[in-house]
Amino acid sequence: MAFQTKDLSVLAYANGFTLWHYTTADPAVALTKAAPGYFDPAHAMLRAGDIILANARADGRPSAAMLMVAGNESDEIAIAELTAPGHA
Repeated sequence: MAFQTKDLSVLAYANGFTLWHYTTADPAVALTKAAPGYFDPAHAMLRAGDIILANARADGRPSAAMLMVAGNESDEIAIAELTAPGHA
């Protein structure tokens, strides 16, 4: 599948920061740097430093990812997956 704008929604906004929620049937790996360009269609909405909580799928089962917008340059969104310290 591909990114769907209708599945991206704001959870909270303050001081130029937005916390987003995104839901998809795509695998979580498709949302990360492993698949560059996934969030590019949302370049007008996402800003560097924003956080995306994503509900995704993995092998047909629910999965989740916590992502950060690492950059938004020339209509290209760079995504970094946030992990707990010691869990790269």
